Formats: sequence, C-alpha cells, structure tokens
Amino acid sequence: MSHQILILHGPNLNLLGARDPKHYGSGSLDELNQEVQILAEQLDAQVQSRQSNLEGELITWLQQASADFDGVVFNPGGYSHTSVAIRDAIAAISIPVVEVHLSHVDSREDFRKQAIIAPVCIGRVSGFGRTSYLLGLRAVLDYLSRVTPTEEPGSP
Repeated sequence: MSHQILILHGPNLNLLGARDPKHYGSGSLDELNQEVQILAEQLDAQVQSRQSNLEGELITWLQQASADFDGVVFNPGGYSHTSVAIRDAIAAISIPVVEVHLSHVDSREDFRKQAIIAPVCIGRVSGFGRTSYLLGLRAVLDYLSRVTPTEEPGSP
C-alpha cells in the first residue's frame, strides 16, 4: 500500500546551503527534497514537500493534512522551541507526525533544548543532517505499517 506523506519545512529552511553550513549542511532545499523523493519512491510512498516561513501557513497545512496524507515529516525549525499553536495543531490532527532537525538541537544553545512540539509527535530525529529527513520518512512509514486504522497516533 502506497502511503501519502507530507514533508513540511519550517522557517529559514529555504536558506539551506547558504545559512550556517556547519549546522545545516551545504546542500539546497531542492536537493534535500530530491533525496527524500528518491527514498520515497524506493519505499513505495508518495511525498509532497512544502516550505513556509509563516507559522499560520504551517498550521493550516497541518490542519488540512489528514484529508490528503497518511503522515507528516516536519522540521518546524525555530518554531520547535516556541510555537504552542503548532503544537496544538499537531495534537489536533489524526495522523502521525515525526519531528526532524538537521542539527543536533540538544547539543546547541539552551533555548533550543526546549521541546514544545516533540511530546505531541510520534518521534523525533535530530542531528543527522539531511539523513534526519530520510530517517523520519522511514520512521513514519514504519509506524503506519504497524498501526491498525482504529489506533490513535502515539499509541504503542
């Protein structure tokens, strides 16, 4: 069964390749999306990638995701540490969300260690660069293969 997965990139991820390559790598967002697309095809999944710097737009996409997607791989960027509204949107939807980060947020500045969004996601992948997205995609697909339609996201 081919699953439909939404790949969401939050604020400043449009600057990949130009912004702080030490933490975020030197490849562009388009290159990252191509890598995710290739893996999705290998795993018999369909992905759609979207990026926004706007909190409200990310929330709207999350709220609408249940209609067209089976799961979400989401890099909320800096909103991961600040957005109760995004947290609430994830908690309100009926599909699983995996939070991903390129950098190892827990080894960075103290304010980045505050994980507002992580508790409402089925899991979090951080610190593996672009591979974080690939691991996140594998994780959400694995999760979907193990749950029955009557189970709620986040249940064991």
